[in-house]
Amino acid sequence: MKIAIFCQKADFNEEQQDKLSQLGEVVYADRGGEQPIEDWIGLASGADILAFDPDAFGGFEKAQDGRLIKLMDSLPNLKGVALATTSFGWIDLDYCRKRNIVVTNVPFYSTESVAEHATGLLISLAKKIILTDRRTQKGSYRLDMGFELKGKTLGVIGLGHIGSRVAELGSAIGMRVIAFNRTAKQKENIEMKSLDAVLAEADAISINLADSHETKNFISEKEIAKMKSGVIVVNLASREIVDEEAMAKALQSEKVSAYAFEGEDLENGSLAKIETAIGLQGFGWYTKEALEKAMEIWTKNIIALAKNDSSDRVD
Repeated sequence: MKIAIFCQKADFNEEQQDKLSQLGEVVYADRGGEQPIEDWIGLASGADILAFDPDAFGGFEKAQDGRLIKLMDSLPNLKGVALATTSFGWIDLDYCRKRNIVVTNVPFYSTESVAEHATGLLISLAKKIILTDRRTQKGSYRLDMGFELKGKTLGVIGLGHIGSRVAELGSAIGMRVIAFNRTAKQKENIEMKSLDAVLAEADAISINLADSHETKNFISEKEIAKMKSGVIVVNLASREIVDEEAMAKALQSEKVSAYAFEGEDLENGSLAKIETAIGLQGFGWYTKEALEKAMEIWTKNIIALAKNDSSDRVD
């Protein structure tokens, strides 16, 4: 049994290292971050299990450029891939299914961190905190009126763990909370609505859908047209869920007053030059508590794959 882990050994604590060492041959990267695909192919040669996060390939967006397929093609004995992220839209699950490769992710480790981050961004957009700071740094400060969230309607699109926690935090602020989920759910203090109703009634929207091929452009020009004029929108799920060309037009017309999202290439694209498009590198998950949980779950999943007893499967 060979397991190739595309991060440094020191990223795991001693107990985790010891558990992994009992599985067979375990190889680690000699340095963190992105490396040429040929280096990863060399490290992984003969591996039965791979474990990595998208940083090994330059991030979520670059990881989808075909190098992962090339890597897996080089491994005839590959039986499992342990992703170090909750998101799994960046790996080709159809390819993995065809080869009977089990894929696992790390769910729920950053629920609190990301939900707090989303709520912070909702407050920042409502009070124009980030926008005003950016203008001030450029020497172009001006007084720009915001609005209070208390008494307003929060629309949550996607009521999984993170979306549910965002809803709780919104309720704690004093917001009326409405939500849409693709499968039927009932939650205390949340009014479940159709997507159209959420779009039409919400003063603030938090998008928390799972990142998958099915949710690409889930919020398109048609959905944006149904939103209340002046709405603020936070999307910490995946930027591909929102049609960015349509969102750019909505921001320019002030149909949407502000849009916050996370991504990697923030200097190009439809939203790059629009000041009310608040693009941030993805760091909402990056807290001490979340990282500790993530490493525990990731280690558990690697061990489970090695023992043919996988949990947290996404394939």
